[in-house]
Amino acid sequence: MSGKRSWYLVYTKPRQENLAQEHLERQGYETYLPQIYQTRRRNGRYVKTVEAFFPRYLFIHLDSETDNWAPIRSTIGVSKLVRFDNIPAVVPDQLILALQSHDDEDGVQNLLQKDLKRGDKVTIIDGPLAGYQGIYQQQNSAERVAVLVDLVGKNTLLNISAHDLQIA
Repeated sequence: MSGKRSWYLVYTKPRQENLAQEHLERQGYETYLPQIYQTRRRNGRYVKTVEAFFPRYLFIHLDSETDNWAPIRSTIGVSKLVRFDNIPAVVPDQLILALQSHDDEDGVQNLLQKDLKRGDKVTIIDGPLAGYQGIYQQQNSAERVAVLVDLVGKNTLLNISAHDLQIA
């Protein structure tokens, strides 16, 4: 190995990416954990959460000659280093830079969702009308949208949660 710092892939225990990152950084390792905003339904309401972009994985920046790799495997939250033919998997620097370029000020990936335009065909994916198709009309609030749906032969304007829609 060259002695140059490279990024490697750490496989974590389920839902322990943040814990593994915290404990690796306490030991002096440089890590990167890409995260994204997710909208989850909890108790009938939609909640915005921050989750790992790659569940069970995080990146670690190591020098193959000078860094001590031994403590990594026994770090809280870490399962193992990803290896191919017993050689740690090197992640290209360009990939890390590309991921980091999409981070917002909180270090969370800023992935833009496709904006719906009036007239776009949509499918309702949740609720009592799941499976029905409609035509997007407008955004009524941060969480609600107006959709024109054909119900029993009559076009009806419905005000539903934006999270219940999918582009058809």
